[in-house]
Amino acid sequence: MRGTGRVFIRARSPFWWIAYVHNGKEIRESTQILHTEQNPKRAEANLKRARAKLKMRLDEIAGEKHGGLPFVGPAQQRVTVNSLLDALEQDYKVREKCSPSFRSHARRIREVFGSWRAVDVAAEAIDRYITDAREVGFSPATINRGTQLLAQAFKLAVERKRLSSAPLIRHLPERNARHGFFDDADFRALVEALPDYLQDFTRFGYITGWRKGEIASLLWVDVDGDVIRLRPENSKNNQGRSIPLRDSEGKLTEVGELVENRRRARNHESDQGPVFASHVFHHDGQPIGDIRKAWATACRKVGLAGKLFHDLRRTAVRNMIRAGVPERVAMEISGHKTRSVFDRYNIVNERDKQEALARTQAYVGVTKKTRVAVMAKRAGR
Repeated sequence: MRGTGRVFIRARSPFWWIAYVHNGKEIRESTQILHTEQNPKRAEANLKRARAKLKMRLDEIAGEKHGGLPFVGPAQQRVTVNSLLDALEQDYKVREKCSPSFRSHARRIREVFGSWRAVDVAAEAIDRYITDAREVGFSPATINRGTQLLAQAFKLAVERKRLSSAPLIRHLPERNARHGFFDDADFRALVEALPDYLQDFTRFGYITGWRKGEIASLLWVDVDGDVIRLRPENSKNNQGRSIPLRDSEGKLTEVGELVENRRRARNHESDQGPVFASHVFHHDGQPIGDIRKAWATACRKVGLAGKLFHDLRRTAVRNMIRAGVPERVAMEISGHKTRSVFDRYNIVNERDKQEALARTQAYVGVTKKTRVAVMAKRAGR
């Protein structure tokens, strides 16, 4: 009868198969129950088991229609978390959204859930993952970046009808906005303590507020006349930007002088003779990679332990705003896309507060003297 499905034998298969309709599409599924039994009683029992499996599927479909759990068919049961993340990564590439951090954050999810069937990933399992990650020292922000990718992968699968539902994935509160920045004297001391190959690299970050990976990606082909350009694919927000190397009078800017200094350092001597480095900033002709060890060593040496390269970004924004650079222009230079993030970096420190109080006190003092003088003048009448 219509809507009751059927049990049938498929050519070259030793198992009973069942067929039923879900959302207007016929689904055929092997029961993994043999129909080749020679014993009549066992053969009859196997047929009953196959019919029972068909009834179970039909009950699941009926339950979904009446507000129950979403129906999970055999195709969905074969989908793994790894395949979901692969599809998401491909989607990122098509939309030119993929960033260097994608694989890093996805790798942690793959290590735990990669081989899991997607339908088995419940909210409770994700909560356990979050708890374990916190216990081994991962920050809420780092955990969120991974679980956000997992949530996006599930959302994409549901949109493409590979899955009928997605688990609830909680977002941890991120109360980790840092307030680190450099005073000019501290910055100069740090630069002197850094290896030669990182000094101009660090100066560039201090002036422009560009991210470490963005600076490391710069090639000589990105230096176009008197402009240095960041390609969109190397930007976190997938938007290219540029910085002029000369001012309105044609003189080299500080960034321009840095680039010229790097041009002089482009020639690198190797075992095979002179080699021209393709990257603006390089280490013995090779792209600059992980700088954490050299950075931490230099910071400890000058008493700045705990400072981050990203603190240069905050400092650059603060310096531009205090120098009177219009906020829109400062955001174009540093590459900030959202106003809220930009606001966090325009930091007020203790010295700012002291200067503000001093100016306020001076104003109050002048106002008080003026008021006393006016009152004295009136009394003299």
